[in-house]
Amino acid sequence: MTGTNVLAVNAGSSSLKLSVIGENDATLAETELEGPPAGGGHDRALLHFIDAQQDLGAVGHRIVHGGPELRTPVIVDPSVRRQLDATAQLAPLHVPPALAVLDTVRQHTSLTQVACFDTAFHASLPAAASTYAIPSSWRTDFGIRRYGFHGLSCAWSLRRAASLLGRTADSLNIVVAHLGAGASVTAIRDGRSADTSMGFTPLEGLVMATRSGSVDPGALLFIQTHGGMAAPAMNDALERSSGILALGGSADMRDILARADAGDAQAALARDVYVHRARALLSGVAASLDRLDAIVFTGGIGENATEIRDRICSGLGVLGVVASDTVPPHDGDAVMSGAMARVAILVVHAREDLEISREVRELLES
Repeated sequence: MTGTNVLAVNAGSSSLKLSVIGENDATLAETELEGPPAGGGHDRALLHFIDAQQDLGAVGHRIVHGGPELRTPVIVDPSVRRQLDATAQLAPLHVPPALAVLDTVRQHTSLTQVACFDTAFHASLPAAASTYAIPSSWRTDFGIRRYGFHGLSCAWSLRRAASLLGRTADSLNIVVAHLGAGASVTAIRDGRSADTSMGFTPLEGLVMATRSGSVDPGALLFIQTHGGMAAPAMNDALERSSGILALGGSADMRDILARADAGDAQAALARDVYVHRARALLSGVAASLDRLDAIVFTGGIGENATEIRDRICSGLGVLGVVASDTVPPHDGDAVMSGAMARVAILVVHAREDLEISREVRELLES
C-alpha cells in the first residue's frame, strides 16, 4: 500500500457508511450518509470525504455477493468489474448501489480498489449444508447453491468473541445472530462457517425488516399461477414489502416493540413471528456444531433490542441456554451471561469496516 490507512466503504440499499481505518484497527474518521448511495449528492459527499483524508493507501468495498467465482478479497480490475456485474441480480438491494459507489471512486481517484465479499466467509460450507435438493442441471448450469451472507460481520464477531472469552478463534463453536434490517444466523465450527440461514440470495431464512425470509416455494408458485403475478413484481414484494413491515405495519423494530407493549395485536404478531423464526433457525444451524460455546448477537436489533434477545434466548433451553443467566444492558461489546453459564451470550457491535480493513491489508501486503 502506498499509504497506511484504508477507506472502508459499506454501501447499503438506503445508506452509505464510510470509515478510515488506521493501523491496529484505529478509526480515524467516519460518517454515514442517509439515502440511496447512488446519485450526485452522495457522489459529491463521498469524494469530499476522501479528499479530506490523509495517507490513504486503498479502498475496500463491502460487496454482498461474489457469486460462484469470487470467493476471496480481490483487487478490482476491468475483468473483476465485469464479473461483479453478473452478481448484481443475485442481491438486487445491495450489489448495484455498492458498484455505483465503487465506480465513482475508480473514476475520480487512483486509489487501489479492493472488493471484499460477504459470501467469502461461507466458502467453507460443507456440501451437505450448501447443496439444494434440486435437479442437477439447476446446480451446474445456474450455480444454484447456498452462498450465505453477512460474512464480514460473522468474521468480526468471531474475532471479538474469541477476545472476550479469552479463547482462540479456531477453538470456538458459536452461532452468530446478525439481526438488523437483514437478518441471518450462522454456525461457526472451529473458526469456519458450518451452516447459515441465508441461501442463494439474502432473501432466504429469518424474517427481516422488509424481506420475507423463507416461504414455501409452492405458495409462491400458487400466487404466480393463480394471482398472475410476474417475477419482477413478486421479487419486489418479497424484498421490499414483506417481513415485519407486512406483519406489523412498520419496518422499524423499535416501533413494533413499542406498539406491541401498548397492546397492538398486529405489532405483537410481528414480534412473535420474528422471534419464533429466529429461535427455530438458530437452533437449526446450531445442530451442525459438536457443542455450543456461545451465541453472539450483533446488528442493530441484536445489539440494541434487549427484549428481542431475551425472548429468543428464553426459548433456547434445548441448547443449554438459560435466559436468567443474562445480565442487564451493557455499554459496548460484552459477555451478557453469568460466569457459570453453559452457553455464553455475547453482544458485539457490528464492525464490517474493521474486517474490510484487515482483508485489504492482508491482500495488499502479501
